[in-house]
Amino acid sequence: MSALEIVNIRKTYGDVETLKGIEIALESGEFLVLLGSSGCGKSTLLNIIAGLAEATSGDVRIGGRSVLGVHPKDRDIAMVFQSYALYPNLTVHRNIGFGLEMRKVPAAERDQAVREAAKLLQIENLLERKPSQLSGGQRQRVAIGRALVRKPEVFLFDEPLSNLDAKLRMEMRTELKRLHQMLKTTVVYVTHDQIEAMTLATRIAVMRDGRIEQLGTPSEIYDRPATLYVATFVGAPPMNLLNVRVHGGQLQIDGSDTVLPLPDGLETRPKDRQKLIIGIRPEAFRLGSSELMIPAKCEVAELTGPELVVTAFAGTQRIMASLPPRTALENGRPLTLSFDREAIHLFDAESGLRL
Repeated sequence: MSALEIVNIRKTYGDVETLKGIEIALESGEFLVLLGSSGCGKSTLLNIIAGLAEATSGDVRIGGRSVLGVHPKDRDIAMVFQSYALYPNLTVHRNIGFGLEMRKVPAAERDQAVREAAKLLQIENLLERKPSQLSGGQRQRVAIGRALVRKPEVFLFDEPLSNLDAKLRMEMRTELKRLHQMLKTTVVYVTHDQIEAMTLATRIAVMRDGRIEQLGTPSEIYDRPATLYVATFVGAPPMNLLNVRVHGGQLQIDGSDTVLPLPDGLETRPKDRQKLIIGIRPEAFRLGSSELMIPAKCEVAELTGPELVVTAFAGTQRIMASLPPRTALENGRPLTLSFDREAIHLFDAESGLRL
């Protein structure tokens, strides 16, 4: 029995359909990240799971029980919002235990639950402070602690780290990963940040226009993107996309004399003169000659610290490569970018689907 099942969920506002038949089944202990740009429907889906919005059709089941029409407090879920939503006049101890207090949980039992959550979150020394005396990261820990004491079937997180600075986001990602590994609770987590998705998730649902473009593990999403949208949304720098045509069983790069072989293991054999798009990750490139290579001309080289990000032109098409940081390159000089055959991803130009 799945811990959480989302069955053909649809949501419409008048003539606008924001969710178009979402299907997901989560086993107990999975960490699902709903990843996508603003307006793709990920927060709407989370609100339907939480009971804060009603689906137009479909079903949501938690622990095998349909929860449509069930009040949020009776769904056995706990939610952490983007805003911390702490009571400013209450101490950290009372903020964490407030939900238990409303449920008339005895004071001794409530105090034990609060102190256990504070220990897990390493905020035991902050229990008598008020929110105004805490940093952003500490406030977010308190909000997570308030969810932890509920001991729910499913945790729901709605972009909980977006209000934090870059250093704190990294620290809290590590903290959330540690907590999930310890508690093994089912989590649904909404974000537009692909780094959060890749580092936290056991599975990622990449959403676009109310649909799931691809559902898979982080490695599946990154190594075998199912569509052009997934290929470009996940990865920094993003995957290079080059327009090509099939000619004599090979791939002719538009605006260039470069010809490449078809990759191995294609499910669909392309037709001659068919328009396709090649995808190659920037980190797949290296300098020098090999069996597969693309001649290019360096336009800009940017040192980020751990890598040198090179923007170049292959004929008339722009291409990016992530190279070792000490690579010596000059703007305007020619270079040869080589790569392995398995680095080639091939997509249909019209449908955007992987071949």
